[in-house]
Amino acid sequence: MITIDGSTGEGGGQVLRTALSLAAILGQPIQITNIRAGRKQPGLRPQHVQSVKAAAALCNARLEGVQEHSRELRFEPQTPPQPGAYGFDIGTAGAATLVLQTVLLPLALAGGPSTVVVRGGTHVSWSPPFDYVEQVYLPALAALGIECQVELVKWGFYPKGGGEIRATIEPAAFALAGPAVALAGLRPSQHPPWTKQRGQLTALSVLSAAANVGNQVTARQASRAHNRLAAPRLPVTPQTRLLNPPSVGPGTCVFVLAEYASGARAGFTGYGRQGYPAERVADDAVDAFLAHHASDAPVDPHLADQLVLPLALLCQPAAFLTSQITQHLLTNIWVVEQFLGPRFQVDGQLGEAGVVGQGGLGQETGPNG
Repeated sequence: MITIDGSTGEGGGQVLRTALSLAAILGQPIQITNIRAGRKQPGLRPQHVQSVKAAAALCNARLEGVQEHSRELRFEPQTPPQPGAYGFDIGTAGAATLVLQTVLLPLALAGGPSTVVVRGGTHVSWSPPFDYVEQVYLPALAALGIECQVELVKWGFYPKGGGEIRATIEPAAFALAGPAVALAGLRPSQHPPWTKQRGQLTALSVLSAAANVGNQVTARQASRAHNRLAAPRLPVTPQTRLLNPPSVGPGTCVFVLAEYASGARAGFTGYGRQGYPAERVADDAVDAFLAHHASDAPVDPHLADQLVLPLALLCQPAAFLTSQITQHLLTNIWVVEQFLGPRFQVDGQLGEAGVVGQGGLGQETGPNG
């Protein structure tokens, strides 16, 4: 039994989700204490409860302490992850994308195709929107041999939720021999674009979406983002798309996608909320993009921490440059190393650009820098 202290680092839900994914993959029983101790409302929220139950469904895990507000749980897998058809309903506007990320890698390594339907929030704060998952996260995984296609069936904003995501996950080229730690490692067929120099910016797109708040909000968001991104210092003209999708509740977002010559992609999001001007929503996404673009890094800060788990399962050394070392990234590395031992080296200061590297399965790299 491995005990994971959920108050470590940034003390949020990513500690829980990464631990669940690895526990399912490795067949490793875990106990998680001090769950989300760093949050205003500590303990399990509905989306975290659903993440636990989702991971448990894959490997028939025995559970203790899985209810809302619980600050401690036990998760004991009984079988390796099983491919199949799964459906999970958060019941609130909790992030459907985060539940999907919890089960994606275990299912990709389960030896057969799977389908997953998750209902909840598809575009909600403190989580990647569906567009980021589809256009940044999944292409990054594809370079490692992990194939997943997603469909946005219904949009879901905070606080109503009601969204739906469907995913089809193909089996990865990976050897997993029983519930013990017997890993051959992911074997990518190419050098991932995010391990290379990113090159020149080749495309820039803006999605402005709003539901049940009036079309003028969508236009204001788009206009602000376009005007700021159409600056002479950028080598491309932004392509703008406006959407007013049906949804059970109100909500808005702006998503900026940057594509570089190496094939690297980066994504940046602004979310609307009551009393928050449309222009500020656009500014949140644009400011994040401009800060990233000012560096030479191919990997944005959010993708950096999302790459930690798949890189930990890579059979060969790999490294990437990110535009910002975050506490979220360092915490995720800490969780992985509780299972697999020292694996990563981080060269850079918190809040600044830096290089993250790992030595490949079976090749320890020493403690974090």
